[in-house]
Order: sequence, then C-alpha cells, then structure tokens
Amino acid sequence: MPLIAKGKVSGVLEIFHRAPVAPDQEWLDFLEALAAQAAIAVDNASLFNSLQRSNIDLILAYDTTLEGWSKALDLRDKETEGHSQRVTDMTIKIARAMGVSEAELVHVKRGALLHDIGKMGIPDSILLKPGPLTDEEWEIMRKHPVYAHELLSPIAFLRPALDIPYYHHEKWDGTGYPHGLKGEQIPLSARIFAVVDVWDALNSKRPYRPAWPEEKVIEYLHEQTGKHFNPKVVEIFLGMEL
Repeated sequence: MPLIAKGKVSGVLEIFHRAPVAPDQEWLDFLEALAAQAAIAVDNASLFNSLQRSNIDLILAYDTTLEGWSKALDLRDKETEGHSQRVTDMTIKIARAMGVSEAELVHVKRGALLHDIGKMGIPDSILLKPGPLTDEEWEIMRKHPVYAHELLSPIAFLRPALDIPYYHHEKWDGTGYPHGLKGEQIPLSARIFAVVDVWDALNSKRPYRPAWPEEKVIEYLHEQTGKHFNPKVVEIFLGMEL
C-alpha cells in the first residue's frame, strides 16, 4: 500500500504472510486505513525533523552573529584580543558551578558576549580617550548600560540576555550604576560577570597601564569583596581553576 499524505507518496507499506492468504474487503479496508495513518505519522515526523533542523540552523546563525558583534565591539574598544570570549567562557564556568541551569546558561552566554554593546552609543572621543575622563565624560560613559537596554530590549530573542549588559556595573554595596542596585537585587549573572570582567581587565595590558601581576589582582578582588563584588561569587571564582 502506498503511503500518501498531502498528495505525495512518502513510502510503501508492505505486508508479509507466512502462508497464502485471501484477504476479504474488510481486511483490505483495514490495511488501507492503517496505511493512511502510517503516512500521516511519517509526514508529521518528517515535518518535525525539518522544523528542528531549521530551528537549530537559525539559532546557530543568531549565535554566530552575536560572536561577530562581540569581536567588532572588542576592536572598536581596543580591548585585548579575545577579551569577550574569555570573559564569556569564565562566566559560564562559574555560573554552572553556582547551579545556573543549562537553559539559562544560553542567555548568560549571549549577555556576556554583548556586555559592552551599549558602548556603540558612546562617542569615540570619550571611548578612545587616552587620558582620564572628565566628570562630564564619565556621565556620558555611564550611560552605556542604558543604551544596551534600549538596543536589546526590543529584540525578543535577546531580551532574556539583558541582565549582564544592563547590570554588570552595579556594585554589591549599592554604589554602582545605572540604578544603584544593592546585594541580591543585582541579577546573579551580572554579579558573576562583574568579578570576571575586572579580573580579565586587570590581568590584561592596556595602553594606559601594564597588566597587573596575578597576586595583585587576587588581592584587589579580596579588598573589593563585600563592596564591589558578591562575596560568594569571589569565593567560588578564586576556588576554581580558570
């Protein structure tokens, strides 16, 4: 019996019997009904697999685009090579150690890659200034998390990834920006990323200073525990092999 669904033949249902058989009409009608149901099942399975492949391809395309954006941001901000990928990998590792689910880690990864996307709205004269910023320039620089929110929040696909771009400059003691959130008011992923971002920045050579020795960076993290950083995050971070 041909397996026909939506006017297309997707296969054949063959029946084998050990001895000669003379089927009556009722038997043939049942076989035809069985073939029709099988055809629908095969078609549905094929459609599901096709949709699944398309969905995977779409997600891969999205994530590859985000990785491209992050590299472009590193180039514009003159970050050290691989900065965004390094801080993303470390953030994922710590978040997993702190019990963040695999489903949520997808959004953490995207947020970490795009952590500084708001700097697209900062003029080059401020972003690339070799010397210290004035108070007025700092006021403009501190708007980049808000710009990130304005840029990403209309994109439904990226809305769940907003915590890091929007809140990673908040501080545990409430002295950060843009909202002055305190303690656990700050989303966990942003608390994790704050430690990782400072670690990578201080360990990297910049045009205005050499890289710090690792011992000095660790000392700084201890000093800022309970001020800038969530103590639990620092504890787990320094206890891991990164």
